Amino acid sequence: MYRTADGREIFVIDAHTHLWDASPENQRGKLGKGWIDCFYAYHKNLSPPDKVWTLEHYERYSVEDMARDLFVEGYVDMCILQSTNLFEFYHTGFNPIERNAQLKEAFPERVILNGSFDPRHGEDGPLGLNALRQAKQQYGIQGVKLYTAEWHNGSRGWKLNTPEAYRFFEECEKLGITNIHIHKGPTIWPLDRDSFDVADVDYAATDFPGLTFIIEHCGLPRLEDFCWIATQETNVWGGLAVALPFIHSRPRYFAEVMANLLYWLGPDKLTFASDYALWTPGWLVEKFMAFELPEDLEAEFGVKLTMETKEKILGLNAARLYGIDVAAKKEQLRNMPVVLDGAAPATV
Repeated sequence: MYRTADGREIFVIDAHTHLWDASPENQRGKLGKGWIDCFYAYHKNLSPPDKVWTLEHYERYSVEDMARDLFVEGYVDMCILQSTNLFEFYHTGFNPIERNAQLKEAFPERVILNGSFDPRHGEDGPLGLNALRQAKQQYGIQGVKLYTAEWHNGSRGWKLNTPEAYRFFEECEKLGITNIHIHKGPTIWPLDRDSFDVADVDYAATDFPGLTFIIEHCGLPRLEDFCWIATQETNVWGGLAVALPFIHSRPRYFAEVMANLLYWLGPDKLTFASDYALWTPGWLVEKFMAFELPEDLEAEFGVKLTMETKEKILGLNAARLYGIDVAAKKEQLRNMPVVLDGAAPATV
């Protein structure tokens, strides 16, 4: 838990994390290698120098590594694990739900586990309707992460506003899977940029008002398109993964992104995310808590990044989305220290 200088406790939910395996043994040739190399370039270029990992560690890290980086050193009280499968790039997938579940099993009170689907898989495929039902039954998932640019059997992407996709949204409504996280942001080699376009969000959000669509990466670099959609669709939120690390490398750009998001969406539909292990949350939380919008942007957009707004973004908004009683959870976790590999309990 992050504590301010005056002792205020800030409840932190890292709303976009992964437990991935991109090791050479799991890579399916140049596609798997190219993917993680592209990820690693984002990591190196946007992280402070002392937060850059070796490529070997970045390719595959342990449950204990992740727990330490989030719950011990990263101020994170809870995290949301988002599945990204990439079965055509990795033999056992990049971070499918079965791998992510390892952290959930180790720290059940600190981890929210989400699943995924792909409408091209139909009824019985590994990401088909039956797999979605199984994930709900086995893990009790409340949300899914969708990757509309993923490759599958010669197809290099899919749209949210197709009859096939709507079958899955209808099933999500029936199952009570109401939080739909969607990657709509920068491309990663070898995926196609156009498959991350945000236009199809508008259709799905209108047609499924009972679902909440959390647009991860806020559509970057299509921020303006995203903001126009999110301001008219009350069930469209923004996830700050990828936007946040610019707080270090390009603070003015980050300020402009935040000013736009606060102007168009307001403070109640934005979630903090490190995109772990792209970046570690500790330095992001510290820099975000210290960050102030430049006066000219405050005047132009009529917004402020207040302590109340920061507290909402860091955890309260995601808590509301996932039905978490923050006061009760604080007390529960206060009496539940993090234990790493049999070591003495860590203070968090």
